[in-house]
Amino acid sequence: MSDKNTALANPVLTFLHKKRQQITRADLLKAIEHFEIEQLTFHYTGLDGHLRELNLPFSTLRRAEQLLALGERVDGSSLFKGAVNPADSDLYVIPKYSTVFLNPFVEHSLDFICRFVNSQGELAVFPPDNILERIQRRIHTATELELQALGELEFYLLSPCCNNDNYPPQTQSGYHAAQPFFKHTDLLRKITSIVQRCTGHVKYGHAEVGYIPCLHSANPSLDNHSAEQYEVEMNSAPIADMGDYLSLARWIIRSVAQQHGLLATFAPKLQLGMAGSGYHVHLELLHKNRNVMRDAQGQLSEYALRLIGGLTRYAQCLAAFGNTVAASYLRLVPNQEAPTKICWSFSNRSSLVRIPLAWSNVRDLSAVINSADSNQYQPLDSNQTVEFRAPDGSAHTYMLLSALAAAAEWGLTHPEALSYAESCRIEGDVQQSPKRNDLLSLPSSCAESASLLEQNRHLFEGAEVFPPALLSYAIQLLRDEKDEHLAQQISQASAPEAEILCNSVMHRHLHRH
Repeated sequence: MSDKNTALANPVLTFLHKKRQQITRADLLKAIEHFEIEQLTFHYTGLDGHLRELNLPFSTLRRAEQLLALGERVDGSSLFKGAVNPADSDLYVIPKYSTVFLNPFVEHSLDFICRFVNSQGELAVFPPDNILERIQRRIHTATELELQALGELEFYLLSPCCNNDNYPPQTQSGYHAAQPFFKHTDLLRKITSIVQRCTGHVKYGHAEVGYIPCLHSANPSLDNHSAEQYEVEMNSAPIADMGDYLSLARWIIRSVAQQHGLLATFAPKLQLGMAGSGYHVHLELLHKNRNVMRDAQGQLSEYALRLIGGLTRYAQCLAAFGNTVAASYLRLVPNQEAPTKICWSFSNRSSLVRIPLAWSNVRDLSAVINSADSNQYQPLDSNQTVEFRAPDGSAHTYMLLSALAAAAEWGLTHPEALSYAESCRIEGDVQQSPKRNDLLSLPSSCAESASLLEQNRHLFEGAEVFPPALLSYAIQLLRDEKDEHLAQQISQASAPEAEILCNSVMHRHLHRH
């Protein structure tokens, strides 16, 4: 069967008849002429985790070529305030050709994700996207394996409360809901279409569990608003590329919501008792483009177990990058499909690391339902991943993925990783497991996360992952939440006072990262 492009294919790739990694500057100049491009837009992520942009209009192809070849200068001390010496802050932003896409919101703009390069023409040391790129290369050099990732973006769309709703959804029952019960599924389809054209890596989009009929808040952006929860899940890609795609997807989700007069937020928690928004990350290992997470007998391979061992070894510190606000720890509570203990198991959503179904021991499942179809489908490969379930929408995408990659690198290069994996394996419900009291717990506050990262800085500094200034920034960001006594304050408050206190915590960081 021929593999023809569809309407959701990246128009630039379709025009060039090339794969992303094959694109050259000459190709881009052809695309500029064909699509009548008037400006380039460079995107990159600063220390706040938000996607930034630089608009570069041009009137000649010669100028466009210069921009594609040499990039442009930016002020690193503004983009990475507090984590870089102003004396060394001048950087170049250089477009990564493989990320090219037509701007979905601005006509005649050709857009790219960029990397930061220093004055010596090398990848700058401190930007988190460069850190992720370096670890990815290092893992491949040391192991000949490619670390791939996919992210699950959960978010709420908020709109003014409606008193005349003929089809009111039920709370905590929105999973895969459709119109007319969930009102913004058409917007979700627009979001997934745009993200697919830009990245080519959308797996699916759907309504999620959370539905809040009417929020009450001191924050006017939330007060008297209803909230519907959605998810966009990506398809697996090399982990540095996935950092780019997730950053683009978050930008697109917020931008589309804004265009339609809605608020999109990835905040970890909006109301107690209601589903929080996770930022789950799946990891997989490939060797020569083949998934090696299962062995010849269909069991988890040693590679997969080593990967799990690395994740469980680093788990307590990973919260510092994946759970960065006080509200994060109101989401990480028992019996909410959110992990609290460091463990792993198969298909168990209360585990920190879940081993999901992966079509590993089955073939053509459609034959079970469709007996008239005699053409057996042969899957190309296993799709096995391991899912890390602790992070939420407060995560800094590149720092989180870099920390996960560092954990994976440790697991793949240290023999003791297998014993870590074995000690953390459970069967069934975590709360009922006989191992429960022997398992380490995830941190319960930003303050505890900061302390754990401070105590274990060597896991990242020693592995040449994060520069000391960047680690210090992450630690201080956590300490600034001042939540060391929050749980005690909530437990000692009356019910109305506790609700006000929790809301003030949950509603103060709608757009962290």
